[in-house]
Amino acid sequence: MIARENIRNVAIVAHVDHGKTTLVDHMLRQAGIFRSNEAVTERVMDSNDLEREKGITILAKNTAVTYKGKQINIIDTPGHADFGGEVERGLRLVDGVILLVDAAEGPLPQTRFVLSKALGMGLKTVLVINKIDRQDARPKEILDQVYSLYIDLGADDQQLEFPVLYTIARQGQSSPSLEQPGKSLEPLFEAILSHISPPPAPTQEPLQLLVANLDYDDYVGRLAVGRVQAGRLTPNMPVAVMRDGGKVEQGKIVKLYGFQGLKRTEIPDAGPGEIVSIAGIEAISIGDTIADVEKPVALPRITVDEPTMMMIFKVNDGPLAGKEGKYVTSRNLRERLYREAYRNVSIRVEDTETPDAFRVVGRGELQLAVIIETMRREGYELTASNPEPVTKTIDGQVHEPMELLFCDVPEGSVGAVTERLGPRKGRMTDMAQLGGGRTRLQFRIPARGLIGFRSEFLTITRGEGIMSSQFDGYEPWFGYIPKRANGAIVSDRLGETVPYALFSIQERGQLFVGAGVTVYEGMIIGEHAHPSELNVNACREKKLTNIRAAGRDENVILTPPREMGLEKALEWIADDELVEVTPKSVRMRKKALSSGERYRADRDRKREERGEA
Repeated sequence: MIARENIRNVAIVAHVDHGKTTLVDHMLRQAGIFRSNEAVTERVMDSNDLEREKGITILAKNTAVTYKGKQINIIDTPGHADFGGEVERGLRLVDGVILLVDAAEGPLPQTRFVLSKALGMGLKTVLVINKIDRQDARPKEILDQVYSLYIDLGADDQQLEFPVLYTIARQGQSSPSLEQPGKSLEPLFEAILSHISPPPAPTQEPLQLLVANLDYDDYVGRLAVGRVQAGRLTPNMPVAVMRDGGKVEQGKIVKLYGFQGLKRTEIPDAGPGEIVSIAGIEAISIGDTIADVEKPVALPRITVDEPTMMMIFKVNDGPLAGKEGKYVTSRNLRERLYREAYRNVSIRVEDTETPDAFRVVGRGELQLAVIIETMRREGYELTASNPEPVTKTIDGQVHEPMELLFCDVPEGSVGAVTERLGPRKGRMTDMAQLGGGRTRLQFRIPARGLIGFRSEFLTITRGEGIMSSQFDGYEPWFGYIPKRANGAIVSDRLGETVPYALFSIQERGQLFVGAGVTVYEGMIIGEHAHPSELNVNACREKKLTNIRAAGRDENVILTPPREMGLEKALEWIADDELVEVTPKSVRMRKKALSSGERYRADRDRKREERGEA
């Protein structure tokens, strides 16, 4: 058992892309976790394939290093607002945070979110201003902005007394002074030991541990990760498991693990303040308390902010259903979604009126897209609807979630961005010059107004813009928001696409498919140049005769199709469309596949709008 005074529990929090995982990499290296001849990948904490591909952290993970005889437990948290639930969960395990801020971009929406949560829990902070080697770095201004943020969030005098370090995370350098360049991360380790307090002494003797995360091991099964609040844990020890609603069940700890670097190591016992992993209790969930059998006392359950976006996940009922996936039934889909909700406290899964469709409520479209992408890699087939906001009725009036949007753009793009956000009901609340020809715009906008805006934003800023947003309360419903100006090009039959047919169709808009692709009636194969829907035959072949046509044949040259990945497809679809996801393909389709059904539905909708019976 490690003495409580020799433990420091810290979480690294920041906005996305500010360098958290890179800093953890060098902390592990300089603490001697890796052998001298060991091959170490970059961003070693981003361990799953999806995190490596996207270059972002999705799941909060813990590691531990030993420095001067003290054990420092480190929680690496996601920086994207959609994964805020992971951050809130990680903060329940620690006594302090390392707040990481980019030396050029400064505090952004997620910086504000994580700092407000940390200050609300009374956690101490160590400020790290990272990337001071950037050409546009302005660390002194950024430090003033951080102090303003602390004051804005109501920090007390004690919370304002924090050490400041200037780092270049990718080179493993830190320094308490800008004038004196750093040589290692030793100043950061020293600041953690001196400023972050050891875990407080337990107020009672009986065992208490709050389960903050779940893991899985092929040999010992489900693992519960949490921090010992009081008492002592040993392997083969009988415990009480306190569930939601005050229900108490009996369990037994089969294996007890501690953390050292990237490895779990078996330990003989654990005491207050230690972060451990427990095997042996299969049906355990996040928020449960592992307590003493004789005197079971529950800890407050983990609560996270309410989710704001919703999608309908439905069984794939298209003509190509079941040809590429392994799990295709509603039972498979239901089990998988409820398993996700059991592991991820920031999403909710609800049954709908139809047995083959499920309502999944999450923080944002990226979080929901990550769930779909994970499922398709596991062999699931499903269809997903257009993301919609979760509304609330307050005093008899419908309210919708709002977002605080920050856009860092070149000065020449300010007008275009402002113009595009106008119809989406975005109101500019602030505008500041960042220097170097860049401007930061701040908007308040309904959450549904941001759906599909990211790709448009990158186009109008020529890829140079940076946008990020954060949930910012509820306001009365803003009315109709136009989503997509152009209609869809829809296939009118089942078959394989033919270059001859696509050649004439591509003049009418932008295609999403090339030649030799299987399509079916109701499948979207392109974006029309006009607002109306266009039904086409993409399988039409040239009629061959033994009579030579006058003049030479046209040379069929196809424009390369626009690649539509999962996230782009979810952004692009309208209310009457779905994204069909299989392990091999991402297709877009109409909810009603038959053109006759779509015509009748459109006619009835227009009649309702005119108020006809």
